[in-house]
Amino acid sequence: MRKKILIVSDTHQRNENYFKVLKLEAPLDLVIHCGDIEGSEYAISSAADCPVEMVGGNNDYFSDLAYEREIRIGKYRVWLTHGNTHYVSTGYDILRQEARLKGVDMVFFGHTHRPFLEITSTLTLLNPGSLSYPRQEGKQPSYAIMEIDEKGETHFKIKYLQS
Repeated sequence: MRKKILIVSDTHQRNENYFKVLKLEAPLDLVIHCGDIEGSEYAISSAADCPVEMVGGNNDYFSDLAYEREIRIGKYRVWLTHGNTHYVSTGYDILRQEARLKGVDMVFFGHTHRPFLEITSTLTLLNPGSLSYPRQEGKQPSYAIMEIDEKGETHFKIKYLQS
């Protein structure tokens, strides 16, 4: 059974682009938010017409969200974290090491506001970037789509929202 999953991060309470992406990419089977929601948990989850998984980020001071979680998507163990406590702004070695210790297949994270995708035979690292405050060259709002095909295999795309 095919599945389509939207992965976002760092919306920082500016949710207009998130709402646009929900309509653009519908139908979705799952939405994952990698933190820095800043009090918009209800808006993020109620706008989606599917289940939503969220973790808190370094700007989610008054949130009850866990700062990291492990979930299962199909046959994959996925670790959700914002990434700031694993120093992703300076590189991904600590995140990779922690992922190996946890025995996960994938890590979805945010914090840098820059999209990043690395797929190896043992680990996938994915940062969807930011829909609100992108920092990569060109500064286009970004998000990621994960699709699971009929064989249970994953396919990822980093996508950019056109102005």
